[in-house]
Amino acid sequence: MTTCWVIYNGSLVSDKFADQAHLVAEAAERAGVSVRILKNYDVMMDLSAAAALPDFAVLLDKDILLGYFLKSRGVPVYNDPAIIDLCDNKATQYIRLAASGLPMPKTIVAPKVYPNFSILDSGYFERVIGELGFPMIIKEGHGSFGMKVYLIENEVAFYEKVESLRGIDFVFQEFVESSRGRDIRVNIVGGKIVAAMYRYSETDFRANITNGGTASPVELTDAQADLALAAAESVGAVFAGVDLLFDKDEAPLVCEVNAAAHIRNILNVTGINVADAMISYILEDLR
Repeated sequence: MTTCWVIYNGSLVSDKFADQAHLVAEAAERAGVSVRILKNYDVMMDLSAAAALPDFAVLLDKDILLGYFLKSRGVPVYNDPAIIDLCDNKATQYIRLAASGLPMPKTIVAPKVYPNFSILDSGYFERVIGELGFPMIIKEGHGSFGMKVYLIENEVAFYEKVESLRGIDFVFQEFVESSRGRDIRVNIVGGKIVAAMYRYSETDFRANITNGGTASPVELTDAQADLALAAAESVGAVFAGVDLLFDKDEAPLVCEVNAAAHIRNILNVTGINVADAMISYILEDLR
């Protein structure tokens, strides 16, 4: 019998992470796979020891080193840890998306500034303000569920934020006013769209359900579907949650690609269990 490990981060206290693992594990069991649900620290990355390993692993976490460890031992890992690594840092992700020529908000990657130093007197930040104006978005490189994304309304908030982010990867981004509080999440598996939902919030500039947004099923336009698929392909994600914004003409823009996207909310909204498509893809891929 085919065996797999479904891995999530055991240090995160929210039930949503274990729930995600159970959704995927139950889909694997329905497909006849023998499954173990593991916290990331259940796996000892002992580089000098042999261990019994599964036929494949589903990494529902950003423990990139664990992904690389399993892959080094010959275990197929979904998504590949290199893809999770790329997408986990929004700066590297946007560099890849822009290189593919995909429509996205105007984005400037912040330079590396060490924590004990400052470039306030360099004139650099004035150039950023001149390019993007206010309001603008500042996004830390690492963050999920709309966290570590800041709407910056004025110079005072701008300079406070950039000083607080010394030593942290982040980007400056155009604020797309026409998409305030609304976006589309598209779940993709193996180059095919499995489910999509429209998310909106009347109280926050972000549409994430975690931040109080609500959602409904949506039928994608051809342009939205094509862009979502192109974004997932651009970063190499087999499993992806692609977020799309609306420009002033309602044309789609790529907001970001999530390589470890949660699937509970889209199941609740659309009735589609993305985990079934994930397991089906993996089993076909392993043949």
